[in-house]
Amino acid sequence: MLTRRQFGLGALSLGALTALPGTARAAAGHDYTSRETFDLFDKLFHESGAVGQPTDTNEAGGLGWGASYVLAAYVRMYEAYRDTAYLDRLIHNADLVLAGRDSERGVTDYRGLSLPAWRSIVYSAGGVSLLDAAGQPLLEVRSALANVNDAVATVRAGSSEGRFTLEVRNPVKAKVSTFTDLTMDPGSPDYAVKRILDAYPSPAMVTAKDLRPSPAGAATPAQGAFKLAAAPVIFAVHTGMITYPLASFVRIVRRDPRLLADARYRAKAAEYLEACQAAAAAHDPEWMAGGYYIWPKGMPVPYDGVEQPINQSVALGQTYAELAAATGDSHFRDRTRRLAATFARDLKVNDKDAYTWPYWPGFGKLYSGYTKADGVSEWTPSYGSPPKGAQQGEDLSHGGIDIEFAAAAHRWGLGFTGKDMVRFARSYTRNMATTDNGVATTFLRVDGSGGLAPAGQYLQAPRFMPVARWDEALFPHALAVYADHAVESQYGSTLLSVAYLNWQGRR
Repeated sequence: MLTRRQFGLGALSLGALTALPGTARAAAGHDYTSRETFDLFDKLFHESGAVGQPTDTNEAGGLGWGASYVLAAYVRMYEAYRDTAYLDRLIHNADLVLAGRDSERGVTDYRGLSLPAWRSIVYSAGGVSLLDAAGQPLLEVRSALANVNDAVATVRAGSSEGRFTLEVRNPVKAKVSTFTDLTMDPGSPDYAVKRILDAYPSPAMVTAKDLRPSPAGAATPAQGAFKLAAAPVIFAVHTGMITYPLASFVRIVRRDPRLLADARYRAKAAEYLEACQAAAAAHDPEWMAGGYYIWPKGMPVPYDGVEQPINQSVALGQTYAELAAATGDSHFRDRTRRLAATFARDLKVNDKDAYTWPYWPGFGKLYSGYTKADGVSEWTPSYGSPPKGAQQGEDLSHGGIDIEFAAAAHRWGLGFTGKDMVRFARSYTRNMATTDNGVATTFLRVDGSGGLAPAGQYLQAPRFMPVARWDEALFPHALAVYADHAVESQYGSTLLSVAYLNWQGRR
């Protein structure tokens, strides 16, 4: 629980934030620093059937962006209260989540592989294979535009024999790309693959691939309307978010002789260690020795061929940091150090002596932009106007992953200094924390830009608790966000946020 003095210190150091949590708790009806509130929210969340239940699949990201937060919440509640009931809750949910791995469900990713990880279509691109008159694959029509599952490719007759018109319509995005009088003759200036590439970026972000073993002749695809389908992909960010709390469980058990002496906890720690290693290994083809992950060219995602966003790379770094602490294994330690060093390259100190950093790594192709001539990507052949591409700052929600990783790396001596932690904390207190008509809230991005954050962002404020000990103003403000908005049990991330308020409140 916070003392009056702590509230005062927080208000003073935030300047204008003088009306912090005191008046709002009665309206909210909850003490967000109490285990009673967490336990109630935990019960209500699981009874609600809201997205993020441990029995969900990850097709729409429900495990990566829901169940993972619940698992992490149990870790923080155990660390706050040392009550093994939270470890038991973690085991119950974790076992259900592990039962949802592709290898357990008997499903495959876009390569036809059934791996011990969790596939998803939430960020993937997709397409449809058009067949010729003999029913043989002729042309794959692709789209990297969101909601690709709602898109339809329609083939109509062209102006003469051997020609056809292709229309790709995405009704959700209200985008249509039309290509008239195409041919499958590679020697023609109207060759479908070339014409469609030359037109990129078309409204529906269409590309095409000739599926014939030896492209030749002018066969035409069968006429009709054909739905596109998103391709299932295993995303490193989901794997990291899901395995991180499992790795934390391994670390907790293996570093506590009392827990390690319990046969059940010892067995589960061994099982989860193996599961974390196997899931993380699924992304080894995406790993770069420079300390980051990429989406290999040809992977059916909108930005294949480029570096993954910072938060998506370091999501797995969280797992590696905990496994390093649990086992001391040099492989885990090396991965953590490399990821930390690469992230550190993108940190900038502003005039408030706080850190800012971009969403996409500053050394990357998407940050700088690229052209078709660069040959970077199949699904998004060009992006931006080099040397300027996607250069927006990191947002609060995804920044929570970055902070979690940085704090874990620092905790286990694998990257970042105490001064770094101070500046990370100031990213919240000096860049993002604010009030709106007396109500505690935040700005959208870690550099303070983007205007006032929407609820999906400011409700993630307690996820900066890993660095709260380095700035006394951080905890009071994040608590005020929850009290002033009278937050009720809503999402998995709400559970984690309340767990973090308990965790820091106890500290």
